[in-house]
Amino acid sequence: MGDRWLLESMGDSEQQHHPQEQNQQQRVILKWLVSSPKWRALAALGLGQVVSLLVTATGFTSSFLAREGVHAPTAQAFCNYVLLAIVCGSIVLIKRPKIKVPWYAFLLLAVVDVEANFLVVKAYQYTSITSVMLLDCWSIPCVLLLTWFFLKTRYRIGHFVGVGICVTGLVLVVLSDVHAKDRSGGSNVVLGDFLVIGASMLYAISNVSEEFIVKRINPVELLAFLGLFGSIISGVQVLALELHEIRHTQWTANAIGPFVGFALAQFSFYLLVPILLQGSGSAMFNLSLLTSDMWAVAIRALAYHEVVDWLYFVAFGTVAIGLSLYSYFGEPRPKKQQAAAELDEPGLEEIVAEHPVKEDSGTHSKNTNKEEKQQFFPDKRDNNDDAQIEL
Repeated sequence: MGDRWLLESMGDSEQQHHPQEQNQQQRVILKWLVSSPKWRALAALGLGQVVSLLVTATGFTSSFLAREGVHAPTAQAFCNYVLLAIVCGSIVLIKRPKIKVPWYAFLLLAVVDVEANFLVVKAYQYTSITSVMLLDCWSIPCVLLLTWFFLKTRYRIGHFVGVGICVTGLVLVVLSDVHAKDRSGGSNVVLGDFLVIGASMLYAISNVSEEFIVKRINPVELLAFLGLFGSIISGVQVLALELHEIRHTQWTANAIGPFVGFALAQFSFYLLVPILLQGSGSAMFNLSLLTSDMWAVAIRALAYHEVVDWLYFVAFGTVAIGLSLYSYFGEPRPKKQQAAAELDEPGLEEIVAEHPVKEDSGTHSKNTNKEEKQQFFPDKRDNNDDAQIEL
């Protein structure tokens, strides 16, 4: 019955409805779509790939900076934290909400986030990019363990199968690099590998902590405090470790452009991450990032006409299948919330009953609306006109 009402309300062009009635119908339909698990899964997939493309953009701008001789990873992140503090901090100052999370929790989160970014960039100086790609996926099992024990999240078998398929796709990327003889050694491979493992664990802690916080407060508040403390910590680290490098860098247009582009891409990335964490969790977020390296390969092939090994396309398809399977089984939740969600999930008919469409003032439209409501939702609303006649 609800689907028939949906089709009639959207497709009947012969009926002339009042503008307010049309707006009411659109709001009802939009609320139903937002509450649908399938639509939420599709939205999470799309948003995850937007975030993955932003990570690809930060990788390209970082490579341009490295070619120009700019080696200041903390300084690059510092600009992002400053933007977060200015934009999100201004919103928090205007609204002045009651902060439900203690300030030292944001401070610890900022320390973990800053050092994770620093370690993973530093690792490129000591080990190969293939090792970084392979070991970086260590954050996925770390996220699963942390959410299982601390957030009491319960995953289904399908979630684990989807994770396994995604990791298999990443292994295919590494095999493609080896097959294409793209693997190169580093000056200190063991140190570089340990840096990547440490960064992956810090990323897992940061993502799970953000998921915990963002489900209790507004994401803008999280980003405001993360930007505030992150800018302070990264600023101190820049003065201590990278001030000499910044002074001796030739800041030409070829260096300033990628530097600003990196800051804007990372700023956009940080704005979208809490939304994805709030809706789908940190596991889905980390799985979505696995496609960032594959997007980079696709861009190099299309824009720079580089030859791409065929295993890359197989790997991309494998990760896409794993992400789709993981999303198909829905958002993993704590056991109690999962049972409540299955019972309380609204349908279109219930939403329409809560927000009934206003009747038109005309006699014909009023009678038509009354007949449709009696036909489709006979038990949802009482007939007020009949009650008045009986009185």
